Amino acid sequence: MAAYRGRFAPSPTGPLHFGSLVAALGSWLDARYHQGTWLVRIEDIDPPRERAGAADAQLRTLAALGLHADEPVLRQSTRGAAYEVALNALRASEQVFACRCSRSDLAPNSGLHLACVTRPSGTQAALRFRPLASVVSFADRLHGKQTQAVPDTIGDVVLRRADGLHAYQLAVVVDDAAQGITDVVRGADLLASTTPQIALQQALHLPTPRYLHLPVVLDNQGRKLSKSLTACPIDDQQPLTALRAAWRFLFPDVSTPVGNTPTEWLRQAVDAYCPGALDRRNRPVSS
Repeated sequence: MAAYRGRFAPSPTGPLHFGSLVAALGSWLDARYHQGTWLVRIEDIDPPRERAGAADAQLRTLAALGLHADEPVLRQSTRGAAYEVALNALRASEQVFACRCSRSDLAPNSGLHLACVTRPSGTQAALRFRPLASVVSFADRLHGKQTQAVPDTIGDVVLRRADGLHAYQLAVVVDDAAQGITDVVRGADLLASTTPQIALQQALHLPTPRYLHLPVVLDNQGRKLSKSLTACPIDDQQPLTALRAAWRFLFPDVSTPVGNTPTEWLRQAVDAYCPGALDRRNRPVSS
């Protein structure tokens, strides 16, 4: 079995908030528990959504928390050539096609793309991936077996947008393979993205990592915290407070580790970490 390699991959749309910390701590702990390597990747492939200086601020917060990457940070904005190589491979196997459908065209089908709507040929085109697999299954380490009928529930996935920007689904698959990621530990809001990513891995003949989807932090209205105005940034001056709160969210039934510095606390947390005790529930911080 390949040596464990995990990663945390934030998007630089704002400061690191509590929901992101839960994912970061969970992935870091799992890597340390398995005596593996932990990487940080900045998903900066969507400039219109990014905030100036956010990536550097996120990295400073991770450092204040004692969560240091074991290798240089990878920024997806530098990876365009690799994404084009993957697209060319999919073109050669006739698994991508140009699509000029707008969001309003797909609205009647809840945004799912199953077939193109006729539009003027001059309209800018996106590139979509049409999976060949009819069914994709995988075993999530926390949620068990997951099976999805690809054509009916996923549709044709955008890999390069009409504005020329590479899409998340392509970038994450290419970069996980390039960095040798063996284990993806992330929020359960991405659980539904896993089957199209596996279909894309299969189409590109890339390895499939193991997956563990952690509970998602919600606000009091049941929305993912990052979508909420209550998603306050982590206070770099109070790292232990943030780390303890993230532990209690992941392990509500396990005693919180002790320690007077982030390094000391994290050492105790690795000793106390038990994947089998992770909570599955998406819930507000206060619960």
